Parts: sequence; C-alpha cells; structure tokens
Amino acid sequence: MGIEEQAILMNQTHKQIFNLPNLVSFIRILMAPVLIYFAIAQQPYWFIGTLILTVFTDVLDGFLARTLNQITEMGSHLDSWGDFVIYSTMAICAWVLWPDIVQREIIYFTIIVISLALPALTGLLKFHSFTSYHTWSVKLAVFVTVISYVLLFTGLLDWPFRLAALLSLYAALEEIAITLLMNHQRVDVRTFWQAMDHRQKKG
Repeated sequence: MGIEEQAILMNQTHKQIFNLPNLVSFIRILMAPVLIYFAIAQQPYWFIGTLILTVFTDVLDGFLARTLNQITEMGSHLDSWGDFVIYSTMAICAWVLWPDIVQREIIYFTIIVISLALPALTGLLKFHSFTSYHTWSVKLAVFVTVISYVLLFTGLLDWPFRLAALLSLYAALEEIAITLLMNHQRVDVRTFWQAMDHRQKKG
C-alpha cells in the first residue's frame, strides 16, 4: 500500500470515528454516571429530567448520521453500546429510586431486563461483540419502554409498562433469531426477514 492510499485510509478511519453523530452517542454513554448519581442522591425529578435528555440524544445521533450522511459501522456499534449502557442504568436506578414499584411490577421488570441481556449475550457468544441490528421491533420496544418507564415511576399509569415488557420480549426473540441465523456479523439488519433474504443471497 502506497503512502497516498494509506493517507486516504487514515482519513476514512478518522471520519468514521470522529464525527458529530458519534460524539452524541459518546455523550449518551457519559450520562450514565450522572443518572446513577441522581439515583443514589434520591433525586427522582432530576433523574427523570436527565433521562429524557439522554433518550433525546439517542434520537439525535441517528438523525444527524442520516442528515450529514455519516452513517458508519463504527457509529452503529457505538449507538448500540450507548443503548445497552443507558437502558441497563435505567434498570439499576429504578431499583434504587423506586424499590416498592419495582417489586410490584417485578415480573414485567424482569422480562424487560432479560430482553435486554439475552440478545447481547447471544451476540457475545457467537460473534464475540455486541450486535448492532437496530431492528424496527427494538426501536418500537425502546420507545414504548422509555415512555412507560416515565409514566410508571411518576405514578401516572402502569399498564403501558406491561405492554413494553411484551414488546421487549418479542424484540429480543427476533434479535436472537437473527444472530443464530447469520453466519457473519452485520449491522443495521432491520428485520428477521431481511436477515433471511441476506442469507439466501449469500447461500
């Protein structure tokens, strides 16, 4: 590889790592300690406010990536890492801030936690890294879960949280099925049927 080709490759790598969508995803990861601090300090309103801001960054990084044409494999992985960190933090902080509510909704709470952990574990076992499928079912499940989380722990409504548990379970099963189906790791596989189509084309 010549010097000019090396320079082009380095420039492409730099653009994949150092861009605005990736910065937003990284900021989302850094919000996890802030959320934990407010939970330990028993500041539920500050926690909820910070959580809403954090979730907004999840929407923002995808919007920026599409708008600025900066959709990269690195960005997809960073977005997935950020999601895993934040939604794990949400579960931990709920135990700290609202233990009585968590106990009351323990079945649905457990389903959501398992639905978060199992697809990640399956990906780690097969591909030795987190998967980054960003399926439509996961997007829907995350949206409903966040809304229902706020409604539940502010004492407004509890039934959306139970719906979120069912959606999360379906989304998890689809992600696991995709991982078991795929021979090689891919990013942005929106549905199981898309994974099937890709496998058939490869086969």
